[in-house]
Amino acid sequence: MDNQKDVNDIEKIENNTQDVNTCEQKTSFNIDKKLSELNPNLSKRQLKKVKKREKWLERKFELRLREREKARQKRAFARANNISLGPSRKALKRSTMAESSCKIGVTIDLSFGDLMIDKDIAKLTKQILRCYTLNRRAVAPMQFSLTSFGGKSKADMQKHNGYEHWDVKFHAEPYLNIYPKEKVIYLTSESENIITHLEHDYVYVIGGLVDHNSHKGLCHKLAVQAEIRHGRLPLDKFLRMKARKVLTVDHVFEILLRVSEGKTWQEAFLQVLPERKNAQLILPLGEKGTSDTYHKNTDVLHTNIYT
Repeated sequence: MDNQKDVNDIEKIENNTQDVNTCEQKTSFNIDKKLSELNPNLSKRQLKKVKKREKWLERKFELRLREREKARQKRAFARANNISLGPSRKALKRSTMAESSCKIGVTIDLSFGDLMIDKDIAKLTKQILRCYTLNRRAVAPMQFSLTSFGGKSKADMQKHNGYEHWDVKFHAEPYLNIYPKEKVIYLTSESENIITHLEHDYVYVIGGLVDHNSHKGLCHKLAVQAEIRHGRLPLDKFLRMKARKVLTVDHVFEILLRVSEGKTWQEAFLQVLPERKNAQLILPLGEKGTSDTYHKNTDVLHTNIYT
């Protein structure tokens, strides 16, 4: 009898599941039919994307509530265990580029939009978002800007509502139209010049190019053609790396930020570089030759370092 009851219960569950699935299929079919009627020119793939977007919008409010609750629990745990969660919202409002004591400029050159597919443009946008977040949470933010901001890069950035109000300077013009040529240093891993310290009141250019090595050496070539100073981070001086030394935009930005905050190069490298880079120190921390950082009062660029 018990076995027969179990069989009946299983059949009921299966029937209920089938009914739910049938209902969901009907609902999905009705949505697809309605979307097809409203947008007769959409392909099946496009309809699928629209339907996915609508489902996300329906769950958006619920997800926001979950995120807020998770953040509340995180703050409560931090207070109970005396853990710092970084600067408060009030402190962040006061921590702006205009009020910052750090005058090191960093701009991302977005003139490579036509060389990237949409997927890589989206990756670049995410990296820029992380650069902004890092700079926004810094006690002394660097002077952060985007140059050649237009085309695909701007179109993808417009997906993020309110970006226009960020504490970032957006320039449609190229960086050489914005900053004095003698104050510009293009960062490129192909450069033969090694940067030993960050210069006060200079602008460091990071190439906004996600190309998976398809255009190797392009940023260096452009810097040479424009006859501007160029240099590379001193990875070889302090680290032994098995992986390639080409870093992402946000990694380069964060390394510059940490050095501007007073960390040594190798401290910044170890903090920022991901484990997959398998970076190992050549010189132990604290040994001679490891304290080259940002010299706030240095206004002259050493001519024997950059060409």
